[in-house]
Amino acid sequence: MKLNLLVRFMIGFFLLQSVLSSAEEARPLQADVVVEAQVQRLSEELRCLVCQNQTIADSHAELAQDLKQEIREMAAKGMSDQAIIDYLVARYGDFVRYRPPLKASTLLLWLGPFALMLAGAIGLVVMLRRREKMLADKPLTAVEARKVRELLDKDS
Repeated sequence: MKLNLLVRFMIGFFLLQSVLSSAEEARPLQADVVVEAQVQRLSEELRCLVCQNQTIADSHAELAQDLKQEIREMAAKGMSDQAIIDYLVARYGDFVRYRPPLKASTLLLWLGPFALMLAGAIGLVVMLRRREKMLADKPLTAVEARKVRELLDKDS
């Protein structure tokens, strides 16, 4: 019985040793650390075109992975950050940038939220003033006063 247990232990040990010897530490996708740093930096600056509210670095969408690979290839060719961004903006428009530049075509994007907030505040003030006028005490007309007296007399 002890021999059987010892044999099982040895087999398990050798199997575990073979698995551990073939295991390696995860290597970066690219051997060049500079290229990987550039890919990571640009991935955090560019928007996933599928997710729209995530950067390429945060997204797990297939298109985001393809864009990251495309950035990696351009970086490996020695292209600068600005050249890669310019290429992607020319291909996909300013929408691909997570923080689009302030220019005429993106002015609504930058000022739109403030304009909506201002319009909402103005609408709220107008509504409150109308409501205040409606609730203001007005003297009763003669007809209304007569109806009130009749109702009060009827209850008495």
